[in-house]
Amino acid sequence: MPGPDPPVKPFRIFLSSVQREFAGERRALKDYIVGDPLLGQFFDVFLFEDLPAMDRRADAVYLAEVERCAIYLGLLGDEYGSTDAAGLSPTEREFDRATALGKPRFVYLKGTDDAHRQPEAKALIAKAASQLVRRRFVSVADLNAAVYASLVEFLGQRGQLRAVPFDAAAPAGATVNDLDPAALGAFLERAQITRGFALGPGTPLPAALVHLNLLESGAPSRAAVLLFGRDPQRWLPTAIVKCLHFHGTEVRKPIPSHQEYRGTVFSVVDQAVDFVMSKIGRAVGTRSEGNVVPISYEVPREVVAEAIVNAVAHRDYASNAAVQVMLFADRLEVWNPGELPAALTPDRLTRPHASIPRNPLLAGPLFLAGYIEQAGTGTLDMIARSREAGLKEPAFRQDGDQFIQTLWRPVPAPTPPVTRPVAPPVGPPVTPPVAALLRLLAKAGELGNAEIRDRLGLKDRTHLREHYMAPALALGLIEHTIPGKPTSRLQKYRLTAKGREVAATLPGRGARS
Repeated sequence: MPGPDPPVKPFRIFLSSVQREFAGERRALKDYIVGDPLLGQFFDVFLFEDLPAMDRRADAVYLAEVERCAIYLGLLGDEYGSTDAAGLSPTEREFDRATALGKPRFVYLKGTDDAHRQPEAKALIAKAASQLVRRRFVSVADLNAAVYASLVEFLGQRGQLRAVPFDAAAPAGATVNDLDPAALGAFLERAQITRGFALGPGTPLPAALVHLNLLESGAPSRAAVLLFGRDPQRWLPTAIVKCLHFHGTEVRKPIPSHQEYRGTVFSVVDQAVDFVMSKIGRAVGTRSEGNVVPISYEVPREVVAEAIVNAVAHRDYASNAAVQVMLFADRLEVWNPGELPAALTPDRLTRPHASIPRNPLLAGPLFLAGYIEQAGTGTLDMIARSREAGLKEPAFRQDGDQFIQTLWRPVPAPTPPVTRPVAPPVGPPVTPPVAALLRLLAKAGELGNAEIRDRLGLKDRTHLREHYMAPALALGLIEHTIPGKPTSRLQKYRLTAKGREVAATLPGRGARS
């Protein structure tokens, strides 16, 4: 029988330079890294010469491997190496690609002086020296020691040098009193209904935490704080989700809507999903097929939720970056800090693959609550549901230390060419919310912000401002009664002459729309 699969290592190193002068050093360095008791737990090493024969161009293979790897490790010596049609060696191509992708780059220079180097090799060394600190070595032992120091520092910066996994370790000073029993009870109730979980809402907090492996030496782990904490951001300040809405297709100020959501992972996921769904198009059906009115969104809610929960569940919580959800006119982008495991690539996510959670103790309760699956099917479900909705397939990419999921919004149908005079438009040239506001002010005269919100039956001030007041002011249909003091507590709004003309064309006299 075949043995168990080898453990997946979190970081893959691209060991650059195929020059013959480094054949011995490259093999020795790989053997040293994978055989070291510490480094071997974290790093796998790619050597071009280890690849089998294949029907692909060599340069396409090694540049694709640069993209897959978490670290670029370059060896520079006397020789520049063979060149392509543009006069560049594979080593310089690899270095440039790693630079463009924002990969951590560790460069080691053989020899104590540069007197015997080829001119092209000197130029490449000068390029590297202008961007980063490089280390010199003379022997393989020197090289191993320098690389060991660099990789240990890398692990320390990434928060990997710990006795237990990141989500299993307890934040310093946290106690079970920092957890919310009500949040745990709500989770247990949902887990019992969704997955048939053995523990019910009445289970004591310590017993439930032990069952879920969320205690370390009696203290709640980081996963426990993220799942059930009263204030998770006290212990993990960047465990937030930033949501931004742009009217165009680029990141541009001013940002029409920007929210930062805090709380447990369940809370930030729910709030971020609601943010997106409130901004995209939707169609409301009728009760002809049941008591509940069906609502369909331009991007299926389950696809949006899958992308956001993926980012929250699999992000690198040791990073100082936050999850970002950015809605554009043509797409939704979800960014999370952290690189894919070495066994996965963006392309691999579009095909059946294993589930490799970055934060397993966090992922377990998210699965029990029905937020994620544990079979590696999430991205495949996103692709299938997007196809069913007639949308372009989601795209996945790694951009430096950020993993990005892109969901596409529907492409507007092209406007047919006008071949004959167009009749004047029928109905008001305004949106239904603006029309409702105009009808109200046409009847009432002057009203304050709170009065308008009350008469329109609205509770959300932001919704009133973005969908009613701001568009009407921009179109010159309403005006302030105190123009010089727009924030005055006595401020009211009334129709302009243009607004009265438009209001006169509106059908109906109700205040709502």
